[in-house]
Amino acid sequence: MMRRFSIYISMLLYAALIFNSCSKDSDGPGTPDPDPPGPEPSTLTLPKKEMRGAWIATVWALDWPRTSDFANTAYDAAVQKKSYTDMLDNLKSLGFNSVFVQVRGMGDAFYNSAYEPWSGNITGTRGKDPGYDVLKFMIDETHARGIEFHAWINPYRIATRAASGTAYPALHSAVKPEWVVDHEKIQIYNPALPEVRQRLADIVKDLITKYDVDGLHMDDYFYPDPSSAGTMVSDQPLYETMGTGFSTIQAWRRDNVDKAIELIHSTVVANKPQVVFSISPAASKTYNFNTLYADLEKWCKQGWVDILIPQLYQEIGNSSNDFQLNLSTWAQFSFSAKLVIGHALYRFGAAGNPAAFQSTQELVRQFDMTKRNAKAVGSVMYSARDVYANRIGVTDKLAELYSHKAVMPFAGREVAAPAAVPGNVKINGNELSWTAASGNVRSVVYHFSDLKAVGKVVAVTTDSKLNVTESGHYCVTSLNLDNLESKPTNTVEKK
Repeated sequence: MMRRFSIYISMLLYAALIFNSCSKDSDGPGTPDPDPPGPEPSTLTLPKKEMRGAWIATVWALDWPRTSDFANTAYDAAVQKKSYTDMLDNLKSLGFNSVFVQVRGMGDAFYNSAYEPWSGNITGTRGKDPGYDVLKFMIDETHARGIEFHAWINPYRIATRAASGTAYPALHSAVKPEWVVDHEKIQIYNPALPEVRQRLADIVKDLITKYDVDGLHMDDYFYPDPSSAGTMVSDQPLYETMGTGFSTIQAWRRDNVDKAIELIHSTVVANKPQVVFSISPAASKTYNFNTLYADLEKWCKQGWVDILIPQLYQEIGNSSNDFQLNLSTWAQFSFSAKLVIGHALYRFGAAGNPAAFQSTQELVRQFDMTKRNAKAVGSVMYSARDVYANRIGVTDKLAELYSHKAVMPFAGREVAAPAAVPGNVKINGNELSWTAASGNVRSVVYHFSDLKAVGKVVAVTTDSKLNVTESGHYCVTSLNLDNLESKPTNTVEKK
């Protein structure tokens, strides 16, 4: 009886299958399958997404604007443009997919700002118009190469000097002197003042709404470190006036910075939510908290930071600031922020650095630790000129580590429509082609030599066809403007 019932059920299921194959959703007999047969996408293992960035410092023209060989500062516009595009071409050839360019490093700007003067590093004279839109040029050239542009700003620093005997540069006419504190070796906006926080928010709004930046980035300069700032101007009188409700001056200082970070985050979200907000703290969580008064744990927990990029510039096993320990700490306290690791490329092969930095194996080990960490989704190199220098062959080693392309991870807020799966994936000889999904600006091509192994990224492209020579299986996905990826197509095989 049970056996006959099972046969009956099987017949009903078979009939339903035949009916569905002829329903109105079918393309009909003889119509090509828009997604050719192959293993189900759910069985494919795609590689981990990865940010691959480089910091480009402009204070003192450290990385730019310089000549293409980084030998000299460049004040000529044509030389500046060529050196920047040469640098981008080099980074792209090595597999980088993002740059963090310092556009406001010393209370100045690499763009026409109503709040601050043109940077003197562009022309040699602070406040002098260079005659072209520097930031637009950099962004356009960066995007033309499929690389993200993150605008790096310093929130408080206005100027530095060797000692109090040297005068600080004159303040911009829009800056009120009472907003500024002149310590012995550094001049900063006063982090305690609500007017300063609002000014920072206004500068951020102006920057992100005028320019097509992918991200807004801040480094670790909050309250100055007394060990480098020299004699400090006391903020005790201000604490006694404004610090009601705080048991210590340290807690009050942290709250001042908290309010600035929260306001900057809300300004980004309100005005251009597709922009991601990243911060690169110093390596030690304790140092940030106790010396710079930067409570990164709180910022990440509150969701005020989209990408956290700690500067893990010490070697593995360092007795006081171990790379591995700091990596584990930031992974624990990054919460919803994406974790990307900052590496000290400038230390490799440089005189006076520990033995670990005299071997490229230190970078390999750091990368291995980062990739094994479940929270970490990439790396940023400090800095671009050290990529060029290639001391002890560290850039050659980096090229090996980046030998396969990578897809940028999603961070921040979902703004764009979801990415749709491409169609009509097929292979004809050496040409892989597909129909790009509507509304998605990029496609990702993956290759699998073995369908049970992790795939590799062959290309991230705006085209809908690609020349492929390696035998094996291929699939395609779509990426939207948020870096959110569609499901993969079924695979097609190249014999």
